[in-house]
Amino acid sequence: MQKPPIVEIKNLVFDYPDFRALRGISVIIPRHSVTALVGPNGAGKTTLLRCIAGLETAVAGEVVVNGLSVRKQPREVHRIMGYLPDHFGLYSDLTVQQCLQYAARSQGLAPSAVGDAVNHTLARMGLSEKLHHRAGSLSRGQRQRLAIGQSIIHQPQVLLLDEPASGLDPEARADL
Repeated sequence: MQKPPIVEIKNLVFDYPDFRALRGISVIIPRHSVTALVGPNGAGKTTLLRCIAGLETAVAGEVVVNGLSVRKQPREVHRIMGYLPDHFGLYSDLTVQQCLQYAARSQGLAPSAVGDAVNHTLARMGLSEKLHHRAGSLSRGQRQRLAIGQSIIHQPQVLLLDEPASGLDPEARADL
């Protein structure tokens, strides 16, 4: 049996009070692929990502992630998805370690797996030396890497990144 595409969007329509942001968007994103949304400001890229993540509800159409309806099964979709918004939110008073522990627990990782997940993510994001620093004391690029770390700590099947390279230096962009 063939697995469904990782993301399938069918005739998606999204309205803001004053205008239509998405007009009948349909796309199939295959498994194990990297897909970029490119367009000018105001083109609807962030709105589309928010609809895929189940953070916005379209007026028409359907979003299916790994065979799951985002509208009908949002919790199941969230378990397999990582999402980095364009304006990420970090708890400034928490340490890097605490931020990652919180993200791991909120994504349902078993308590016994949290420590390894945090250490792996710290190493992957180049933040091991910042373990005990407060998130609010980090540079812009370090905060961005921490936010990305929070979105991947549970090893999601689908990763949505809105402006992921924003604030990263050229070396960090290449690593991303």
